[in-house]
Parts: sequence; C-alpha cells; structure tokens
Amino acid sequence: MNTREHDKVALITGANHGIGLELTRRLLSEGFQVIALNRSAFSEDDPLIRESLDRRRLRVHRADLSDFEGLGRALGAIRATEEKIDVLFNNAGGSVPELTFSRQGRELHFEVQTVVPYIIAMELRDLLRRGTLKTVVNTSSNAFDTTRRFDPDALERPASFKQLFGPYATSKLALSLWTREVAPLLEGDGIEIRSVDPGANNTLRKGKRSGLPFYVEPLMRFFFPPPSQGASRLYEGAFGANRGLSGVYLRKDRAMDLPFREHGPRVLEKVRSIHEREFAAR
Repeated sequence: MNTREHDKVALITGANHGIGLELTRRLLSEGFQVIALNRSAFSEDDPLIRESLDRRRLRVHRADLSDFEGLGRALGAIRATEEKIDVLFNNAGGSVPELTFSRQGRELHFEVQTVVPYIIAMELRDLLRRGTLKTVVNTSSNAFDTTRRFDPDALERPASFKQLFGPYATSKLALSLWTREVAPLLEGDGIEIRSVDPGANNTLRKGKRSGLPFYVEPLMRFFFPPPSQGASRLYEGAFGANRGLSGVYLRKDRAMDLPFREHGPRVLEKVRSIHEREFAAR
C-alpha cells in the first residue's frame, strides 16, 4: 500500500504493545487512521505515536476487555464517534500463568480471546458495513497443534490448567472455529473474516509474568523474531493474497485445515449466546 495519507480506518485491540504496536506503527506510516482499544495507554516516547495522537490519526479508547461493563462503554463511544471501520484487527490477548476467571465468571483466555472478539465484531458490524475494505482479522495461534481433546462445553470452566498449551491453546482454536462458522453470515454484509497465526514472536514484557512454561521463555527471549514479524503476518492476512477468502485460518499466508471442525457450530452457538444474553441485552 502507498504511504500517503488516506481515509482508511483500522481498529486494533491490544494496539499499544508487542504485535499490536508494530501493526499500529505500520498502518500509521502508510496513512491509515487507527482506533486503538487498549487496557493501558501508549508510551509517547515514540515520535510517530505522539504525532499521530496529536493529529487525531490515532484515537485511543481504554477498557479492560475482560470486563463487559467497561467494554460496553468503550464500544458505545466508538460507535458514537466513528463513521466507519475498514479493517478490524481482534489482536488483544496473551497467556496468563494460572487459572484465572473474568468478572463474568468465565476462564480468562476464553473470555478475552474467544468471546470478546465475537462481541466486538458484532457490535461494530454497522461500522464495518460502511467501510470499503470490510475485513475482520482475528489473531489465532499454532499453539492448538498440541490439542488432543477439545470439548466446547469445558471452555468456560476447565477442569485443569496448563500454561500455553491448555486454555490459551483451546481458546485460540475456538476463535478460529467460530471464525470459520460465522463467515457465511457476514458475507451477506460483504464482510470478510479470517483468523491468522502470527507465528512465534518475542512478545515478553518487562515486569510482567508471561504465563509461558519455564522452558519456553528463554527460547522466546533469545531465538524468537521480534513482534514486527507477527504484525506483518496479520497485515498480509488483511491485505495480501487471501483477500476474497472468508472463514479461512491462515498460517504463513496459507489457508490451513482446522482440527475439531465438527465442534465449530457449538462454539459459535456459545459465543453468540453469551453476546446476546449478557452483552447486547444490557
């Protein structure tokens, strides 16, 4: 894409660190306007971020995505102030070190990485309809390659916890499964949706427990590429060779088969029910 300023608008969750920050910087440098939905503020040490905030090319809404009350206020503010969204990047997430539950009582990975991306896509559907690109990219993960059993009814309150390869992995699989299932519904609005594996990236944050198994953290620190690689894969997932495809799961820009596809309708039913019962009805 060219680097002159244009009227394209992207919304990125988790835009202020790691892969999200690198994606934000890339889109701003290419002339996009960026709406950021974050739990915390940006560092203004970055000249591009500071300038974009000053010029309102970067507009920030703060919310803890695991808290439906705060999320509802943020999404309401976005609907009230924005005219359109061209591309939605549901990127926020990460792994936590122990079994944790959201304010609504569901396992935290499932809430933030499976349920909330559905809520955001549905709540901002009208703004996506008004965009020109009409694209949703959900950040998935290849961590679910290790998943041997998958029970959609255990996602909310798992009986056991394993770092990275437990609820984190199953929540990402569930995200890709509902992405596949919801695609025909969104196609009626001209909206394309894809899930994308950003690959292994060094997204460690100083002073924050990573939720990674003890043997993975040193590998990530010394051998994994920087988060700009993951940002590039999300970017290609939105604008690259797979435009025109919807519902696909992309790994290194190739459409891949998903395991446990037979559970996709049940996962979609669960996230749709949570949205309608607990969020849209508020």
